[in-house]
Amino acid sequence: MRISRLYQSIALQSGESFELDDESAHYVKTVLRLKKGSAIIVFNNQGGEFSGTILESSRKRVAININEWIARNVESNLQVKFGLAISKGSRMDFAIQKSVELGVNEITPLVTERSVVRLTDDSKKQKIRHWQKIAQHAAEQSGRTLVPAIHDVIKLADWVENQVGLKIFLDPRSQKKLTELQPEQEIMTLLAGPEGGFSESERVMAKQSGFILVQLGSRILRSETAALAALAAAQTLWGDYG
Repeated sequence: MRISRLYQSIALQSGESFELDDESAHYVKTVLRLKKGSAIIVFNNQGGEFSGTILESSRKRVAININEWIARNVESNLQVKFGLAISKGSRMDFAIQKSVELGVNEITPLVTERSVVRLTDDSKKQKIRHWQKIAQHAAEQSGRTLVPAIHDVIKLADWVENQVGLKIFLDPRSQKKLTELQPEQEIMTLLAGPEGGFSESERVMAKQSGFILVQLGSRILRSETAALAALAAAQTLWGDYG
């Protein structure tokens, strides 16, 4: 039987117990449907996890007892930074969820010239919280012990200048393939565009910042499909899928 997993951004110690906040308690009771005595796994970005037991699951509170520490390492050796142009509605949610499952380490939502979605300062904060929750639940579901960070929304021009490792720009017009490349110190930065693609000036700007234009086969892929295909291919070539 599969044991449910829960991320908590607090210090955890074997032999201690703690009470969940309202949001986490609601998730445990309503989504996971765990009762008193149920087993649960809890983790907090330490690179491993703790076995736990539900001490109480009532209308007033949910409490968990922390049992033994379990040293697990399910993270890929390939460190992936993901610059993801903001897309509409569920497409962005889907791309974040699946990229976390595919082992990405951090995600930066980007504003590009052809971005359809325009966010106010308040809506940016709301979106970051929403996307971070998606990343958290994807990490819980996929068995990861680290939750990737969702960084603040910034403009593409401010992001491309500060990236490291093998810098990949997905471009269907390029003739270069991933198999011709090799990441530097097992670090890769991936840049994926919006629904309408990047403008020519953005393409030039990325090249000037050291990004290598790469195509994924002869077919034109949707933005979210291309990004996930590139991540899966990179994990196969240089990560933990090979």
